[in-house]
Amino acid sequence: MALGLLMCSAVIVLCILTNRFLKRFGIPAVLIFIGLGMLFGSEGLVKIPFDDFNAAETICCTALIFIMFYGGFGTSFKEARPILPRSILLATAGVVITAGLTGLFCYYVAGMSLQEGLLVGAVLSSTDAASVFSILRSQKLNLKDGTASLLEVESGSNDPFAYMLTIIILNWMAGDGENILLLVLEEVGLGIIFGVGLGLLAVRILKHVELEVGGIETILMIAFVLFSYAAPVLIGGNGYLSVYLFGFIVGNAQYQTRISLVHFFDSIDRLAQMLIFFLLGLLVFPSMLLPILGTALLIFLGLTFIARPVAVFLVMTPFRSSWRQQALTAFSGLRGAASAVFAIIAVNNPGYGGYDVYNIVFCVAVISVAFQGLLLPAAARKLDMVDDSQNVMKTFSDYQDDQAMQLIQIRLRPGHRYIEKHLRDLNMGDVLVVMIERGDETIVPRGDVLLQEGDVLVLSGESYQGDMDTALDELKIEPGDRRIGIQVKDIRDLGNSLIVLIKRADGNTVIPKGDTRIRQGDILVMSSGN
Repeated sequence: MALGLLMCSAVIVLCILTNRFLKRFGIPAVLIFIGLGMLFGSEGLVKIPFDDFNAAETICCTALIFIMFYGGFGTSFKEARPILPRSILLATAGVVITAGLTGLFCYYVAGMSLQEGLLVGAVLSSTDAASVFSILRSQKLNLKDGTASLLEVESGSNDPFAYMLTIIILNWMAGDGENILLLVLEEVGLGIIFGVGLGLLAVRILKHVELEVGGIETILMIAFVLFSYAAPVLIGGNGYLSVYLFGFIVGNAQYQTRISLVHFFDSIDRLAQMLIFFLLGLLVFPSMLLPILGTALLIFLGLTFIARPVAVFLVMTPFRSSWRQQALTAFSGLRGAASAVFAIIAVNNPGYGGYDVYNIVFCVAVISVAFQGLLLPAAARKLDMVDDSQNVMKTFSDYQDDQAMQLIQIRLRPGHRYIEKHLRDLNMGDVLVVMIERGDETIVPRGDVLLQEGDVLVLSGESYQGDMDTALDELKIEPGDRRIGIQVKDIRDLGNSLIVLIKRADGNTVIPKGDTRIRQGDILVMSSGN
């Protein structure tokens, strides 16, 4: 036991340090963890004998539960709302189309049987949330037309449907005469009922029940996550759909302990990714990959350049999405952890009972992450889809929580009370002036600086960490908005919200007064409470 614990701790430390060193070269963390797994495997340097697919299924499926939960927990509904219909269709109809076309490609081109080809298509039909999230975060890659949110919602929510297709194909291969329509209705219906119901219940508890012991909310949430998966599974529902919806609801609610949950589950998600990808590498035998490498490469090409683009085109064209957005969305379909875990499930299922599907899916996933993962930022720039004016972190529900310090600027316009005052004479409380911009000159904010009209003061202050029922939201004024030209004091449709800041399209920031007029392109920063 002690040796096993020592080995586990050494592997985690090695994964972290290796990723820290190699990510500067743009190597995705997924490849690093898989490579270390293969290095430790029975045909690697350390030669750990591990070929227990049953144990691997138990461990990887449990880790995938937390990855699925965090995929929903980390997605911002406010940012995703405009593209939600497209994302949902990509995660459902898009998965079915991708699976079907990939299966037919495997049958007609790769020479596989129809059943095995469709099984490979089903297993590979979902995109990998961990890889997509990692690239967007690490590369600070915000994309135009809400594409970042589109990819996040799609990759986070399409695994349940890929899993459902995999189970349907395996039942067919086993000769199970179960009614497919009834199976789909049970899987989806029970997954939605449990996910939404438990999510609303958890939010109500977190908001209204005082948890006396510090940190107990994380234990409570772990219990909810496991329950939201296990309960629907026991009665025929889709546990992965349930746990994703549960995470989405809990992650987008406002409650006092949310910050601690974000930090805790972010660490759990990273640990789960390390565990899955290391085990996938440990489980594979490189000597068994060589005979099927050509087939895997062929399937990757058919999946990436035929099945995925056709599915994206059929789903997104009715929404009048630009060809650039469609091309980037198609290229962003990375395969990864979920596909490999579903392949392990297939190996253990009596309806299949072979190893080829795992080896093929493993190779396709590695090629996908290496090829598409490394080239995705360059592809986004080549297609002119990078939006440097926005922060991609806003598309994640933990955006505000990541900020330990907030910066804001104010311009000293004519009549401002700070004009002709020394900096040391201002009573600004805990807010600190960190920079003064005067024309093209940057002035160090010393106490004897005399402020002038036109100066821009850059202020810093600690993030608000109090009652999270009060939140800051952003609302962009699009062309045609009836509020354009209206004074702030005359806006009546903001409900229980107050405009605290206006970001102008020209880059200036305005502290709103009653007579401030709203312009096209303004971003209204509003404080709201429940």
